[in-house]
Amino acid sequence: MNLLSYKRIGHGVPLVLVHGYLGGQLMWRFQDELQNSFDLIMPSLAGYGESAAIKPSSSILGNVEDICNLLDHLGIEEVNLLGHSMGGMVVQEMAATRPERVKKLICLGTGPIGVLPNRFEPISESRQKIMSEGLESVRKRIARTWFVNPDSAEGLLLCLSEGAKATREAALASLDAWEKWDGREQLGRIRAPTLVIWAREDRSYDWNQQQQFLEGIPDVKIEVVEDCAHNVHMENPKLVNRLIREFIKGDSVRLKPS
Repeated sequence: MNLLSYKRIGHGVPLVLVHGYLGGQLMWRFQDELQNSFDLIMPSLAGYGESAAIKPSSSILGNVEDICNLLDHLGIEEVNLLGHSMGGMVVQEMAATRPERVKKLICLGTGPIGVLPNRFEPISESRQKIMSEGLESVRKRIARTWFVNPDSAEGLLLCLSEGAKATREAALASLDAWEKWDGREQLGRIRAPTLVIWAREDRSYDWNQQQQFLEGIPDVKIEVVEDCAHNVHMENPKLVNRLIREFIKGDSVRLKPS
């Protein structure tokens, strides 16, 4: 078993941050200040970042198993869990299938519908372009869609440097995983108090995805951020970090199984 590479900083209750497509453990640089409040654990998913040498999974559940194996290795039973984009699919799956391990859940710029309706381009088109143009060209183009003003976005270079570590195999396997995954039917199994953070200009996950959260998760609230896009945690980290801190520090508790 190959353990995921991870970055760990800070002190306090554990908070696991799961990155999105073409990301890695260093994508959370804008959240480093949270180390004053939490024990931050930031894995690189298989095939990405410092875990690029690990064979990627072509299923969302496979990524959940990798994270659980890492937590077992670290001796951590229960965590607060945050996922962005594809990482948001992973944390939804973990909260639904391993509810005893998730104290609180944060879904950041994500949704429960894996095929991503109304995405800036269909998944099939992204796959075809990786095959025909190569991953380097595609990752640069996709990263620009994550910001309202990519040319002046402080986080764009970080996305490009982390994206350069991703393997072609991982980039394609992730697209396959999205297409096979639909988390809507199991939203009702999520017992953890859940915070959804969504930016109005997100071109990857539309408002309908957020409505699915609101209708499906028993204990959920949403924060909508204006004037930001998919990588809202990089565009407005001060606000996002405050929302994270206040939600986890709050007194809501996990629902008991029905």
